[in-house]
Amino acid sequence: MEFSEISIFQVEPDKIEEFESVMKSAEQMLRTEASCLEFHLVRRTHYIKDMETIRQGLVPDEVTRIVKCVKYALYMSYRSEVEYGVAQKKLYDTYWKAIDKCLIVPHDKILGQLL
Repeated sequence: MEFSEISIFQVEPDKIEEFESVMKSAEQMLRTEASCLEFHLVRRTHYIKDMETIRQGLVPDEVTRIVKCVKYALYMSYRSEVEYGVAQKKLYDTYWKAIDKCLIVPHDKILGQLL
């Protein structure tokens, strides 16, 4: 059964380019060396102002300024928990210091099996 991770990163505004570059390199490594099935990095560019936006089916508003950080969500999936563990070790050994120095706080992870 596939095993997935969703991570939320809060990146310092002056580290955006560096973070995205590191994550692109990490994606290449994880896909080729660590059996990563899916790797999707999303930068928060829009938000829902209020429930009326949803009720009326309106377009979400664009984020127009950076207050404290830029938020990213990362979705990754693997064939198994074992492959996930191997991939995390490779990621930690290779890219973790570069990723960590771009963040304002440690990232948050949600782990589990696909339903």
